[in-house]
Amino acid sequence: MIALKVTAKAFRSGSWWAIEVPEVAGVFSQAKRLDQVAGMAADAVAVMKGLDPKSIEVTVIPDLPQAQADVVEASRQMAKQAEESRFEALLLSRRAIKELKASGLTVRDIGFMLGLSPQRISQLVPEGSKQRHSTRINAAG
Repeated sequence: MIALKVTAKAFRSGSWWAIEVPEVAGVFSQAKRLDQVAGMAADAVAVMKGLDPKSIEVTVIPDLPQAQADVVEASRQMAKQAEESRFEALLLSRRAIKELKASGLTVRDIGFMLGLSPQRISQLVPEGSKQRHSTRINAAG
């Protein structure tokens, strides 16, 4: 259970990150890497407040020049949009595969049309054992 939410402001100081937690007076720490800042801040706050470090939620805010902060934010937004697009493409691919299979096309033909390998087609829309059997009979007959 979260007992306390704090912000860890991280500033470069040589090859270290200097950490300040404005919500708790007197809490300062340091970390070698940015991914260590939340843990170090939680530990420092826990000592000052007598809490379990696991009960402290830390939001890390690296201090960057505005131009760098803008680039980081733009990159994160683009990555989020790309992930959403990949998910939508996956859903559309599954729909296309199902419809094309239902019309009698082979996995290889569907893969060629969608730019996917036959193996990927089978991963996206696995055939049931009955469908595979009937496909073999139809293909042979």
